[in-house]
Amino acid sequence: MDFAFTREQLMFKKEVIKFARKEIVPRVEEHELAGKFDLESFRKMGEFGILGLHFPEAYGGQGADVITTVLAGEAMGEAGVDGGLTLSYGAHTFLCADTIFAHGTEAQRKKYLPNLNSGEWVGCMGLTEPDAGSDVASLRTTAVKKGDTYVLNGSKMFITNGPIADVALVYAKTDPEKRHEGISAFIVEKGTPGFSTGQPLKKMGCRTSPTSELFFSDCVIPAENLVGKEGNGFLMAMQTVEWDRSALLAPMVGGTKYILDRCAEYAGKRVQFGKAIGQFQATKHKLANMRIFYESAKLLVYRVAWHKNQGNPLNHLSAAMAKLFVGDWSLGPVNDALLLHGGYGYCHEYAMECAFRDNRLAPLGGGTSDIQKMIISRLM
Repeated sequence: MDFAFTREQLMFKKEVIKFARKEIVPRVEEHELAGKFDLESFRKMGEFGILGLHFPEAYGGQGADVITTVLAGEAMGEAGVDGGLTLSYGAHTFLCADTIFAHGTEAQRKKYLPNLNSGEWVGCMGLTEPDAGSDVASLRTTAVKKGDTYVLNGSKMFITNGPIADVALVYAKTDPEKRHEGISAFIVEKGTPGFSTGQPLKKMGCRTSPTSELFFSDCVIPAENLVGKEGNGFLMAMQTVEWDRSALLAPMVGGTKYILDRCAEYAGKRVQFGKAIGQFQATKHKLANMRIFYESAKLLVYRVAWHKNQGNPLNHLSAAMAKLFVGDWSLGPVNDALLLHGGYGYCHEYAMECAFRDNRLAPLGGGTSDIQKMIISRLM
């Protein structure tokens, strides 16, 4: 493994940080307090090339490699972009658009990817259901083929970008008698009769990322909207794990660097008992623990990215450890960051309470920490 970034990659990361600090970060507080998705910033990300970074130029992308793509996500977090916008970006680019790119027909790629990569359209992935979260095989949404169409019935829950999505990649059972082998994937467009969304859910954190239910009631879609082959849906969904354990985790890793820098600066300026609090051992220990977590998390995430970049088969043990470590163990450093700021850490203006709320999603979304432990122990 070689974790030495090229000069071009490091320059690009600096450009992303510069772009985010200028075009996005000044708007974060306003939208976070309002719990509102920042469509303007999202489209600026499209114009800059972040949304379609790893896609070929033929589909409106930049043709970047996996490492560069992960660096861009890390840079967004390091610049101070909130966890809500980066969550919406991840669901849009890696769970929706990339699945269409990896498994869709050429006609599907040409129809959907240019508008998704530009940010003109917003994408989402509909997998989780009210009674099917970690147990994906038990999903109940069905897709019945009738002539040259499929009829979808069922519902989805906790869908990132659900209320605003123009394109939904939806998983449904085409053979209810089977479990994993009976799941297929479909593209459902906004405005399709029988397709509707619920009201945005009021969440503890990641408030700028709208989340809702999706409903399908005799929703008729063309058979050409089937992605890949019938029965391949579960394998397609599992392949998103490579991105989920690298590019989707990268903004959290970068976010740790952001709060670490803020904490170090605060510790040098805040004076108590006649000296800067950074001189107290308790503060030094908090800062040291944050730095250890940041460096360790970065290595775990980039190991997954490096293997994907090399075209190696996914190492599920490494992927599960990366998800568990970043998801579960990030709560300690972000809690320390809040405590280090004292009463100010509890107030919105210092960004620590927002980071604390956003990070609380990490052990839940994209595979719970308990599931990761089960995977790790099983592979051992």
